[in-house]
Amino acid sequence: MEKEKKPSIVFMGTPDFASVILESLFLEGYPILAVVTQPDYPSKNKKEKFVSPVKRFALEKNILISQPEKLDDTFKNWLKDLSPDLIIVAAFGKILPEKILEIPKFRSINIHASLLPKLRGASPIQNALTDGLTETGVSIMLMDKGMDTGEILSQKSLAIKTDDDYITLTSKLAVTGSNLLLKTIPEWIEKKIKPIKQENSLATMCQLIEKSDGKINWSETAIEIFNKFRAFRVWPGIFSFWENKATLNKISFTDIQIERDKLGEKHHLGEIFKYDELRIAVQTSDGVIIINKIQLAGKKETPTQDFINGYPQFIGSILK
Repeated sequence: MEKEKKPSIVFMGTPDFASVILESLFLEGYPILAVVTQPDYPSKNKKEKFVSPVKRFALEKNILISQPEKLDDTFKNWLKDLSPDLIIVAAFGKILPEKILEIPKFRSINIHASLLPKLRGASPIQNALTDGLTETGVSIMLMDKGMDTGEILSQKSLAIKTDDDYITLTSKLAVTGSNLLLKTIPEWIEKKIKPIKQENSLATMCQLIEKSDGKINWSETAIEIFNKFRAFRVWPGIFSFWENKATLNKISFTDIQIERDKLGEKHHLGEIFKYDELRIAVQTSDGVIIINKIQLAGKKETPTQDFINGYPQFIGSILK
């Protein structure tokens, strides 16, 4: 497709996954009329506001930015005045009404980080990891009023390695999605693709991730807990509660691994014990979690051995 014939685009997205895709479109020479992203919000330290990766990229490249609180008629009219050939959406964070989806000449396209109809919804990458999947992928679809129910234009699968976590898998899927999108756009514009309806009977929905999901249930298996650790690396993390001197303290685990149950020993679920001379473990229903690094609420992350030097009573306690 010649440069002058590339369709004009309004890009809608928010996190790193979306910014990688936006950058690929920009570098490929697609005219980006504007980006639409979520409003800024206070960061953890509350001294400055969090700016989305998509907005940061747009600022660097001097691209028009919109951060609507509501996708109302004012926003719809603004978008209509831009007259984009395509709207491209990647992890935007809001459901788009039909009156907006219908604006572009070549319709609105979504890049979704799963092999649809599996894992529809807002957290497909985390859910692929918590479910212990060995394969996921990217789907590019035409958008409709449903939640990731539109017709499929293209798909690409991707293997999930045992050492992948949310950060590494997101990066791989963003690159996969970018490459697939750059291949799909010209084929769609030139009418070389026949959209395929999703098989709704095979559909699954993502679990919406909440902060409380990071709390460990020690009656789960070590593999199940480790998969949550992989999925929740960025947020909300995995944590438990430790009772020390009649005070219940939140304690997070920032570096863990799994091992088999220690032969010849029996421990309560959630019990902290020495696995060997160098490692500290927590008992689960099947296997143990080796804790390499730990963080007590309000304190800095520390190697577990250093933590035990300060809190020797941690050994033998039972996490809640």
